[in-house]
Parts: sequence; structure tokens; C-alpha cells
Amino acid sequence: MSAKQKKIPKIKPIATIHTDFPTKFGIPRQGNLIKELHAVIVFEPEFRNPDALRGIEEFSHLWLIWQFSDALRDTWSPTVRPPRLGGNVKKGVFATRSPFRPNPIGLSVVQFDGMEQTSQGTVLHISGADLMDGTPIYDIKPYLPHIDAIPDAAGGFAKEVSSYVLTVNFPENLLQILPENKREAAIAILEQDPRPSYQNDPNRTYGFAFAGVEIKFKVNNNILTVYDVSKII
Repeated sequence: MSAKQKKIPKIKPIATIHTDFPTKFGIPRQGNLIKELHAVIVFEPEFRNPDALRGIEEFSHLWLIWQFSDALRDTWSPTVRPPRLGGNVKKGVFATRSPFRPNPIGLSVVQFDGMEQTSQGTVLHISGADLMDGTPIYDIKPYLPHIDAIPDAAGGFAKEVSSYVLTVNFPENLLQILPENKREAAIAILEQDPRPSYQNDPNRTYGFAFAGVEIKFKVNNNILTVYDVSKII
């Protein structure tokens, strides 16, 4: 059979992830960056065979292969502007982790926290996910530290900006509006600066939905101040 005659298999989601992010804004830029973020993976009925998970409990971390479901486009560009570089520097799309790719596929490392038997079959509990609620999952693979971790690997421009964080001023009366088990995660998200990096207006108001509330804030001189938290009805 020639290359032209070979059938290209269609890939389809095996599962859906449920997180505290109903929209893209506020989601960490990389997986396993904020360990306080918890999520649940629910398999599609076709893949709810417990044998498919046999042995997964032996691993502490997993690779998730997923779809940038909120960044689907009919066209693509060979260059993108990474937000961490201020949105003014072009890099090749294959030299970045931009969601705007020829194939909208994402790759994340997450911590595996265990399994639970539910009415929807066996679900996986994970933490550190950088995915929007409802994101389709194409595949799950074990993370192998002796193979996947390369201590002397070069990190390029991403390594140069990895230490950037903001000081967060989150008034206690506003923090208490959040569910108690979501407060540490909210602060960690804000420390990572969810704004587009090319925006630096101290008078500009930003807001994002997280864990059933909308958090509004401003940033001035690397200090992020939360000034309103309201429940989403």
C-alpha cells in the first residue's frame, strides 16, 4: 500500500477535564505550575474500561494530550508573539507553546492524585492542570522522570522569564468570599500575572472567572491588588 493509500486514523477525545476555569483568562501558562489547582478527568463511555487504567497508580505524574478547544482556526501562522516576551517579539510557532497551531494540540504534565469510582465510571483526580473546563483529552500517558526529565536541557526564552511573579494584595474580606479550599490557588494564579504581558496600564481593570466567582484586580509597579470578588450567578 502506497503512502497515498494509507488511511490516516481519526483521533477523538477519550475524556473531558473539569476545572475551575470556565474561560481562558487566568489559566496558568504551563501545566504543573500551580499545584493548588485541582481537576477531574471523566472518560467518554467508550473508554470507561477499568483495564485501560491498570497500573496507572504506580505513577505520580501524567502527560495529558488535549485540544485547544477555544482556539480553533481554519488558518495558521508560521510565527507567533509569545505573551511572556511582551507580545512584541516574533518566534516560530514550533518554537513556542502557543495555542494557535496547525493542529490545536496541547501537552501538559500534571500530578496524579488518585482514582475514584463514580456513576460516570472511574475518574482521575489531578492537580496542576492548565486547562479550561470542558477541554477534550485525546490521550493520557505516564510521566517517566528518568526519561522525561532532562536536568541540563536548554529552556530558551521561556527559561529567561520563568521567575517573574507579582506581589498580591488580596484583602481578607474579599478572599473569604472564595471557597476555603480555593483561596491558595487563587493567590497563586494572581502571582503568575494572568494579564497579557504587553499590557501594563495601572489604571486598567482586569477580571476573570474562577471557582464560581469573578475576581477583579489592577496592577501597579508589580503589585497586584484585588478590589472586588463577586459570586457568579
